Amino acid sequence: MSRISSAGIEVSIEEEVEEVLKKKVTPFGNSAKVGCPKRHLGKKAYLVVCKE
Repeated sequence: MSRISSAGIEVSIEEEVEEVLKKKVTPFGNSAKVGCPKRHLGKKAYLVVCKE
């Protein structure tokens, strides 16, 4: 189980974690993206954005 809390927000994730990735958000047209390996296509993922 993972528990994350920040500014009154608390998140608990109770799932088996396969991999943890640290990536940079990059521009993609008028939006942005975070790339991940193709082997994760179709799987559920959570994105946590950190303050710099």
